[in-house]
Amino acid sequence: MKRAVTLKENYEFRRLYQRGKSAVGGGMVVYCRKNKLGHNRLGLTASVKLGHAVVRNRARRRLREVYRLNQDKLKVGYDLILVARGRTVTASWKELNDTFLRLCRKLELLEEGK
Repeated sequence: MKRAVTLKENYEFRRLYQRGKSAVGGGMVVYCRKNKLGHNRLGLTASVKLGHAVVRNRARRRLREVYRLNQDKLKVGYDLILVARGRTVTASWKELNDTFLRLCRKLELLEEGK
């Protein structure tokens, strides 16, 4: 992913946590907030509680891939944070994908007709 489409700075994460909307699912939590840019930006978080670095990196890779496969269905102009939960690592791809789409629908992030 290009640097321009990722959230990296701590203040960006904190602003989203404090002022953004959130939805919780089995394998992840999604935070979102409108930005004034013409594109979406993604931030990924995996707590140390999940496990070793290998486990956390795998969780982040899976969430990044779920986002990549569905980004064309999302509205443009939002900052998103995906927070990995324990089931992120063990859940099937279909379950992760369905959870992501359900949470995006709940937050009204999906384009109409997609």
